Amino acid sequence: MNAPLDPARRLLEAAMAQGLPGAALGVVWRGGERQTLVLGQAQRVPEPLPLDAGMSWDLASLTKPLFTARAVLLALQDGLLDLDDPLSDFLPELAWMQDTPLRQRTLRQLMTHTSGLPAWAPMYTWGDVSLIRARLLQEAWPLGEPVYSDLNYILLGLVLERVRGVPLRDFPMPDGFTAAPDPQRSVTTEHCAWRDRLLRGEVHDENAAALGGLPGHAGLFGTLDGVLDQAQALLEGRWLSRAATELATRPQTEGRTLVFVRDQPGWSGGSLCTPGAYGHTGFTGTGLWVDPGHDRAWVLLTSRVHPSRHTSIDIQRLRRAVGNTVQAMDPA
Repeated sequence: MNAPLDPARRLLEAAMAQGLPGAALGVVWRGGERQTLVLGQAQRVPEPLPLDAGMSWDLASLTKPLFTARAVLLALQDGLLDLDDPLSDFLPELAWMQDTPLRQRTLRQLMTHTSGLPAWAPMYTWGDVSLIRARLLQEAWPLGEPVYSDLNYILLGLVLERVRGVPLRDFPMPDGFTAAPDPQRSVTTEHCAWRDRLLRGEVHDENAAALGGLPGHAGLFGTLDGVLDQAQALLEGRWLSRAATELATRPQTEGRTLVFVRDQPGWSGGSLCTPGAYGHTGFTGTGLWVDPGHDRAWVLLTSRVHPSRHTSIDIQRLRRAVGNTVQAMDPA
């Protein structure tokens, strides 16, 4: 008789035969039953290193929901801000002497990627941290149609630092998460052309590195158990207060909740999800999905950018395939 995770194992082993270094998969059901699978290597080049379940992964854009958005909602619970407050309330120097509606964009619009800000900019080429921050706030950003944007969450990070009075790196984190992992206990990502070194235990995202490591859109590292704990808390409605958890997962715009991407045709969670499912992914090859209608959540962590993002497998196809096998499972 096959073990429940065997179909996912076969998919991941096939991906590793095509170059994926390794993977960690965890599935949790409402009530706490969980199954995990760890395969492959933490690094392939310049020499192979074994992968184990306790290693830290560069979560990339999972930083957005699991750290930054969560911190915004905690500040909301504490009465420090409201989602419909404009940016200018917290960043009065933003777009100083410019006639731009950016100053009136709200925290809700940043969280839902409806601000109209561009998706990305090569900020790591602008200079040191202080110069990048100054230019970020004074750049004449064009505001267009809504797109998924790192800039939204970098600005949210600045707002959080203002209302809490400490850098993001000093914010408390749940078990299993850090912004400064032990390199010897970390999964390797890419050989960075800009930094001219292999990255292990330091953030993969260039803009995050240039902004100090944890600027709001990337920079969080986490273990499989740590991310799976967050998935379980979301599934069981206890991620934050009940009201804040419901707000985080409630539909806000076409295809999005306040914090997550909703189930829709072609999305990363696969085709067997119920309409209330949601999740989020990260560029390095990470992802988290929650399906309350099927009483389960799952996490898939890979380093698909190792040794280079330019030789990557089709990670979206793999995510959907693994998600479909997870949805076909019955709890033991």
